[in-house]
Amino acid sequence: MESPKDRDFIETVDDLIWCVVGYLHPPDRYTAYVKYVPSEEGRWRRGDSGYRRVIPFYHVSQVEATYDLLMERHPEYVYRCPVRNITVSSVPRARVKIYHHPRIRLASILRDGGDDELEEKLVELVRLLCDTSGIEAGDLGVTGSLLTRSHCPDFSDIDLTVYGMEASRRLKKAILENRGENEPLRPFSEERKKEWSRSRSGRLPLTFEQLMAFSERRWNYGVYYGTYFSVHPVRTDAEITEEYGDLRYTQAGPVEGGAVIEDSSESIYLPAIYRVSEVELKGIIGEVSEIASYEGLFCDMFEPGDVVEFRGALEHVTGRRSFDRVVVGSAGSLPGYIRDASASQPSN
Repeated sequence: MESPKDRDFIETVDDLIWCVVGYLHPPDRYTAYVKYVPSEEGRWRRGDSGYRRVIPFYHVSQVEATYDLLMERHPEYVYRCPVRNITVSSVPRARVKIYHHPRIRLASILRDGGDDELEEKLVELVRLLCDTSGIEAGDLGVTGSLLTRSHCPDFSDIDLTVYGMEASRRLKKAILENRGENEPLRPFSEERKKEWSRSRSGRLPLTFEQLMAFSERRWNYGVYYGTYFSVHPVRTDAEITEEYGDLRYTQAGPVEGGAVIEDSSESIYLPAIYRVSEVELKGIIGEVSEIASYEGLFCDMFEPGDVVEFRGALEHVTGRRSFDRVVVGSAGSLPGYIRDASASQPSN
C-alpha cells in the first residue's frame, strides 16, 4: 500500500472532504486540511450532493482560520502534534470513509474515457503532456474536484500531480518548451498575472512587482484550450525518506537573514527544501543549513548560486540528525518570504 502523499484527498464519515498535506503523518492520522463541506447551495456537485469550499485558497493563515470552526463542531480533527510541536488539522484514520488516490482516479478516466467535457479535456491534456515529455501516464494523477468527482465542467480547473523528481523535471522541460500564445498549452495572460499578483500582495510580505516576477517564473500553471491547469510534483514512496518521529521540530521565534542557494533539487515539492550556505542571520547567532517553505509560491523558484533574503521562523531539528533551519509558511509562524536579494524591499 502506498504511503499517504501530498494532494491525496480524503472523505470522512461526516462527509467532509480533506486535502492531504505533505508526508509526515502520525500512525493513526493523516495530516490534512478541510477543503469542502456539504452545502445545498454549493457550486461543487456530485449527484444530488452539493459542496462549498471552506477556504478560498491554500495558505497557512487560511488553514489556521478553520481551527475555530473545527474546535466548535469537530474537535477530533484538531491535533497538537508532538513531533512538529504545533497544532494542525488532521483526520483520524478511523473516521475515513473514502481515500482518494490521484493516480487511480486518472487511470480510470484514461481507461474508460471522460464522462463530461472537462474529463475529456483532461484525457487530451494528459496525452499531450506524455507525448511531449516522454513520461508515462502512470507518472501522473489528478487531484482537486476532479479527483473526488465533485467538479463542474463550467468552471473547474484541471489539477494534476506528477510523481518523482525525474518525471517532474522532464515534464517541466516539456511544458516550458511547448507553451506559447499560439499553442494548446498557453501561459497565463498578462492580465491574469497581474490579477494573481494583486490578490496576494495584501496577504504576503512582498510587493506587487516582486509577485509579478514570481508569476513569470511559474512553469506549472497554464491554460489548455480555455481551461486553467496546474501541475504539482509529489514524492514517490522511494523519495519519502523520513518517517514520522525520526525528527522533532521546535520553533524558536522569528528570524530574518540572507543566504546562498546550494541545492534546490527538492524545492519542486511541498515543503520546498533549499540547502543553503553563507547564511547571515539578523540579530541571532547560529547556523542554518536549509530553508523549508510550506508556502507553495516559493516552490522551484531559485537555483544554486542565487543569493536570497528570507523571513520566517527559526526551527531546531533534533533526532536522527540535528540541525537548524528556517521555515516559511508553517503553522504558528509569522508571514514570511524568500526573495531575490537584489529585489526591492518587501512591504511590512
